[in-house]
Amino acid sequence: AAQVWTNNAWAAALCLILGVFLGLPVLWILFQNMLNLGVGFGLMSSAGRLDTFLGLVLPHGLLELTAVFVAAGTGLRLGWTVIDPGPRTRRTALAQEGRAALAMAIGLALVLFVSGAIEGFVTPSGLPTWARIAIGVIAELAFLAYVYVVGGRAARAGETGDLEESERSAAVPTAA
Repeated sequence: AAQVWTNNAWAAALCLILGVFLGLPVLWILFQNMLNLGVGFGLMSSAGRLDTFLGLVLPHGLLELTAVFVAAGTGLRLGWTVIDPGPRTRRTALAQEGRAALAMAIGLALVLFVSGAIEGFVTPSGLPTWARIAIGVIAELAFLAYVYVVGGRAARAGETGDLEESERSAAVPTAA
């Protein structure tokens, strides 16, 4: 589970970090991940074992792929900030969006930990396939409920994920 978590966290971290390069590396990472998944899907389907493949991928894959796509979206948003910072200076915009991306990274680390635990302990368990998939679906639904209920409430309240002004360091030196 720790090895799986590390791999997933690394993919999400790359999406977050490399987004600042106009988002292009993020698109490449997504392409590679989807290509790998598609190849596995195609190979298992042609071998008549698609049911086995889906039974092994769906329990953790729903949550894992959602987390990677959220990380990619955050990275793309960071890249767009370089292109169009809006009324802010690029430096200010990147600082604000970067701090928000850091907060997103912390949350996604927890989500990927849950996904890794499912992949490490639920997927190889002796549970029937329907039960393993049900656990994955429940984890995905719990995540989506959290995002839409708690996240929606925070967004409506104006939260951006950035630090409060009083918690930020000075943008320029204030004393000699």
